Amino acid sequence: MTELRKRMIEDMQLAGYAQRTQKSYTDAVNQLARHYQCSPDKINEEDLRRFFLYLIKDRGLSPSTIKIYLSAIKFFYEKTLGYQWRFLEFACPRKERKLPVVLSPEEVHNVLALVRKPMLRAVLTVIYCCGLRLNEAVTLKLDDIDSKRMLVRVHGKGGKDRYVPLPDATLKFLHSYWLLFQPKTWLFPSQRKTDRPICHSAVQRAFKDALRTSGIHKKASVHSLRHSYATHLLEEGQNLRVIQKLLGHKSPNTTAIYTHLTQKTIESLHESINRLMTAG
Repeated sequence: MTELRKRMIEDMQLAGYAQRTQKSYTDAVNQLARHYQCSPDKINEEDLRRFFLYLIKDRGLSPSTIKIYLSAIKFFYEKTLGYQWRFLEFACPRKERKLPVVLSPEEVHNVLALVRKPMLRAVLTVIYCCGLRLNEAVTLKLDDIDSKRMLVRVHGKGGKDRYVPLPDATLKFLHSYWLLFQPKTWLFPSQRKTDRPICHSAVQRAFKDALRTSGIHKKASVHSLRHSYATHLLEEGQNLRVIQKLLGHKSPNTTAIYTHLTQKTIESLHESINRLMTAG
């Protein structure tokens, strides 16, 4: 490990960045260095400009991926090296405004039932039933499950913990799961290295395989289970502010997107449109 890489990692640790963020940021800076075949502290502002044009025009990366590169490189040059370059403030990829994919309750249960491995089914079940992000689910520990209060302690983004309700059926399911695997520390340990949680890619593959087998043609992902959780709670009449807290969203505007997706909203719109079309 180079001194620069070590220093950047230490700076991110001091800033409280998660390990996955540290890895993605150092990987991005490493890609920059490999592109120019030199140490990143030898790269100038014009080099950065050409690199981002290369990512956008030649590699065709999405705005969300470009944003990761920008955040990583900005951290390295501003925090680790102390540079103040105008380009880093100027470069700002447009935000994607895509509506999330939502599965119906029946579709969710059909997909989960088709996950063959019990541990993977358990992870995906908890993601849906508690509205978790993938990383929040795989990093759960046994002591995060409060069976007396029927709550799950979630270690959210930015080091912000929150509690979410644990459904009765999910607790029973997890008890059966525990009897089968008897995990020690991590609720969902890796099969190869039990001192580590299960890897993200294994959960993603299991969901993708089950979705394909189900015959559902929506472009859903593991994160769609979290979107579905929020939408289904809205359809049950839960308050948007409460759902915001359960999801760990900073802004109510982020949660408000689900109001566009509820079945009740869609049915109400259909009724209004039909009345308009038949008026007169």
